[in-house]
Amino acid sequence: MRAFLFFLTLVVGAAVGLGLTWVTTVSGYGPGMIRSGPWEAWPKAGTEEADPYARAALARAGELPLELADGLAFVATKDDDGTALDGRCDIRLSGTLPQARFWTLTVTDSRGRLIDNAAGRTGFTSAEVVWNRDGTLDIELGPRARAGNWLPTGARERIELTLRLYDTPVGLASRTSDAPEMPSLVTQHCPWSKT
Repeated sequence: MRAFLFFLTLVVGAAVGLGLTWVTTVSGYGPGMIRSGPWEAWPKAGTEEADPYARAALARAGELPLELADGLAFVATKDDDGTALDGRCDIRLSGTLPQARFWTLTVTDSRGRLIDNAAGRTGFTSAEVVWNRDGTLDIELGPRARAGNWLPTGARERIELTLRLYDTPVGLASRTSDAPEMPSLVTQHCPWSKT
């Protein structure tokens, strides 16, 4: 009986420990996240100071993160209202971007894969977009082509955006209060919506 209880305790402990680790590595790169609106980043994920959860998440995903000295990647899976980004809807990214020498914006499916589309466009760089006169930016995301800064979403049900800032002072501090102001993400129109 004692051996059975010991074995049961080991099994339950292992299941709880592995389950919690899996949940932590699936939902980001562990502690140390900074957040600005719907955008999230883990400044220490690509450093020697990365915690074990960040290292496990990176190994599981097979990703090579940016070193903090090189830049920082912000990821958004929701809009400003907390609604999951839906590639079947029209979404507007607008506002100012944090200071960086160069940046890229990429749209992927929920598994991080680039989305095939007829336009052959999966993202923008800071050298390609058309800026507003006041230094702000407007990018439209959606399944239908439009003039201006448009990124096709392939009408995928779930999408995510990754904004990579290269040679930027952002992220040198790791507290949430030090998160920079990021552009807003607003879902404007969904085909099934009555508004």
